Amino acid sequence: MNRILALLMALAAGLAHGSKLDDEFLAAREAFRAGHGARLEAHAKRLKGHILEPYVTYWRLSLRLADTAPEEIRAFLAANRDGPLAERMRNDWLKQLGKTRQWELFRQELPLLVGDDLEITCYALQSRLEHDGAEALREARAVWFIPRALPDSCMPLVSALAGAQLLSTEDVWMRIRVALEAGRVTAARRFAELLPAGQAPEARVLEAIASDPNGYLERRGLNLRTRAGREAAMFAVHRLARTAPQPAARHWAKLEERFSAEERGYVWGMLGHLGAMRHQPDALAWFQRAGDLSDVQLAWKARAALRAQSWPDVLEAVDAMIGTEANDPAWRYWKARALRELGRAEESEALFRPLAAEFNFYGLLAQEELGARIAVPSAPFKPSAEDVRAMNQLPGFSRALEFYRLNLRPEANREWLWTIRGFDDQQLLAAAELARRYDVYDRAIGTAERTVEVHDFGLRYLAPYRDVLKTHAARFALDEAWVYGLIRQESRFIADARSHAGASGLMQLMPATARWVAKQLGFKDWRWSQVNEIDVNVRLGTYYLRHVLDALDGHPVLASAAYNAGPGRARAWRPDTAVEGAIYAETIPFNETRDYVKKVMSNATFYAHSFGDTMQSLRQRIGIVSPRRRDRESSLNDTP
Repeated sequence: MNRILALLMALAAGLAHGSKLDDEFLAAREAFRAGHGARLEAHAKRLKGHILEPYVTYWRLSLRLADTAPEEIRAFLAANRDGPLAERMRNDWLKQLGKTRQWELFRQELPLLVGDDLEITCYALQSRLEHDGAEALREARAVWFIPRALPDSCMPLVSALAGAQLLSTEDVWMRIRVALEAGRVTAARRFAELLPAGQAPEARVLEAIASDPNGYLERRGLNLRTRAGREAAMFAVHRLARTAPQPAARHWAKLEERFSAEERGYVWGMLGHLGAMRHQPDALAWFQRAGDLSDVQLAWKARAALRAQSWPDVLEAVDAMIGTEANDPAWRYWKARALRELGRAEESEALFRPLAAEFNFYGLLAQEELGARIAVPSAPFKPSAEDVRAMNQLPGFSRALEFYRLNLRPEANREWLWTIRGFDDQQLLAAAELARRYDVYDRAIGTAERTVEVHDFGLRYLAPYRDVLKTHAARFALDEAWVYGLIRQESRFIADARSHAGASGLMQLMPATARWVAKQLGFKDWRWSQVNEIDVNVRLGTYYLRHVLDALDGHPVLASAAYNAGPGRARAWRPDTAVEGAIYAETIPFNETRDYVKKVMSNATFYAHSFGDTMQSLRQRIGIVSPRRRDRESSLNDTP
């Protein structure tokens, strides 16, 4: 008995020691985040030899980076080259060196940087201005046309380009347009300073347009004789079209004859794009009056054509794509469909065949177009105990698992992703199995998905908590495979997952939704703290999923969209005439929801195969989406 008591006391002491170290590490992290160096130093002394001590060292160096000798930083980089911390430190150091114009050190370290960073790219070009100015400026012109906000490190390059007269007036106006399209009026005013004297649009005019574009367009006597006046009017049309495309198009139709052919084409392209995103029936006609279109605009032209079921316009839009959009599975599929609909079966099948080998929404649809039954490859490789043990000994995975234990998922994910860089398929599957054994389901799924030739769909489509999910899916008469497909997309089976918007748990419930459902189910003394309890979360989530499914004609595509973006939006996106579920999904305006719905439905198909259910084709699952009917969806009005 004394021996057992001694063992229990030793175990308790070990747990207490571990808990104390956890508290020390978390306190050190908070001290770093608060910029409190002295407090961090005090905690650091008590974390010597800790598995995560490199992070403490990184935090200490970061707080005094400007005053740290290069030798000390390089020693840290060498000691931590097996993980992401070295890359983060080198990134931080290069920015500090660029900011302080220590170009010799900057140029020595730059070739060792692994990732890309626009701020560092601009510092690199700055570092070359003194000895390779002409070539550096030619390369800097490409930065000018990047359609995003430019960091401060790029602005000296902009000034140098302007000083060397390497930015034409047209180049400046193009950048102003990009800024105004994004609603960045302050940035547009900053770029307008590069225009010749007297040519910049008035700041007060741009601000007035940003707050009331319709009021501006309704004014009499708009000054359209100058470039600034015309650009202001085009900005007003674009700003109004973001919320009201039809009135914007009416205003533009009255003004366009006073603009050049290029300006008319530019605005009609914007109107087509914004109109298609709001499912305006005139969007396709507006696109027909547009000039050259970007790939993003062409994608929305294709979506408008899909809604109108105008297959020649679908084919024309996809054929005009020249960038990454052209290789997207969506546009390869819809091009093949358009060819088939237009009677060009042989060309269509030539596109369907390679697409059918891909494990995604459109790959499944391509299989069905070719008359094949949905099938998944068998797993030719299963990692051995030794394979998994070898993975467990890698320092990066040890650090990642420690971070997961502390519920510090961003740091854990960085370590995990860094460690699997360059893994072959068998190593990836061994790493995925390691994650599964530690119940880190999101990493198991994400790692297994990276394989190229050797696959294990048991790992890609894990089904944890099945006793709970099966019970609640049956209680509310839901397709279990669909529920799993949705949860896989919502949380990757992280029981305490929390989104930036505030949704929590396996089924990512928002506070108002959880409270409403708890009331419907008769929960007594409902508390938000219960939301991450697996049984409670799944019970609430499946009830809500059943609710939106019933309110939306029992259609899983509509209900999936409603679960992600809200029932009101799913209802508003319904077509005026019946369309295929795939067309509804492809024409969802929100990028996140569009991707979400397609993945939920393809997930459900794979889960059904895994569960041995009677196989339903993906086309059958997504079905036909009928036109909206207000009386049929009135029950959604009370949904939070």
